[in-house]
Amino acid sequence: MTGQVVVVTGGTRGVGAGIARAFLRAGAEVLVCARRPPAEPVQEAGRKAEFTSVDLRDAAAVAAFLDAVVVRHGRLDVLVNNAGGTPFRLLDGAEDTARHLRVIELNLLAPLTASLAALPHLRRSGGSVVMVGSVSGTRPSPGTAAYGAAKAGLANLAASMAVEWAPDVRVNTVVPGMVRTELSHLHYGDEAGVAAVGATVPLGRLAEPEEIGEACVFLSSPQAAYITGAALTVHGGGERPAFLAAATANTDPAGATHDPASAATGSGPAPVSAVPATGPGAAADRGNPAEP
Repeated sequence: MTGQVVVVTGGTRGVGAGIARAFLRAGAEVLVCARRPPAEPVQEAGRKAEFTSVDLRDAAAVAAFLDAVVVRHGRLDVLVNNAGGTPFRLLDGAEDTARHLRVIELNLLAPLTASLAALPHLRRSGGSVVMVGSVSGTRPSPGTAAYGAAKAGLANLAASMAVEWAPDVRVNTVVPGMVRTELSHLHYGDEAGVAAVGATVPLGRLAEPEEIGEACVFLSSPQAAYITGAALTVHGGGERPAFLAAATANTDPAGATHDPASAATGSGPAPVSAVPATGPGAAADRGNPAEP
């Protein structure tokens, strides 16, 4: 992606920094924005991402930032809407309404604002938008319900943009599962908790931020020229259904449990390796913990 200019929102830490490093590795000129500067510059392969302080909830500031990017660098090829995140907060009373609304504002409305501001620049370059979603938007997300709802909306927004903006601009979504970042302890606990959560994933671990970044690079590259309106799930195989570990029937001596739903489809009993359905990873996800 040498010569390409890429903006990564919330690209100063966590998943966002991993995305920025992946684009730097691919040869792109990378600009990151967030409200606060990173503790250390985001860099990779001897090159640094350029930082600008921007409140992504301020539409005028976002438009001015993207205009300035084009003035300085001559073009904009890729916008990665990564900024987002949420604390754990149950839907437990009207006094928290404003906080839930701020989560939706950051995770849904801010990507809409940034994408609209970037659109004329991306049309000129034939560029693309990558939304960073979450598996929280594909299933119940207790404790982070507003975040899950926002991410579900983001996927639909991206699909609609892909239809409206084709063939000039491609729009896709990367849907991460659980990612190991410097904020993992806020969601999963200590190292033992992180390991226990990772054990619930079929691939046996959490994703690394750079792995999410490589998916973003692919969707922005010429190799994905015919891909738009797609959602690429990067979750290590997902979450094993809890009922499989709870069942006392259809188990084999190795401890594997067979999914009874497969019998209804005529596909036969497909064994699934057993992992605990209890502990900190049983219902944990929290999605993309990269906050601006």
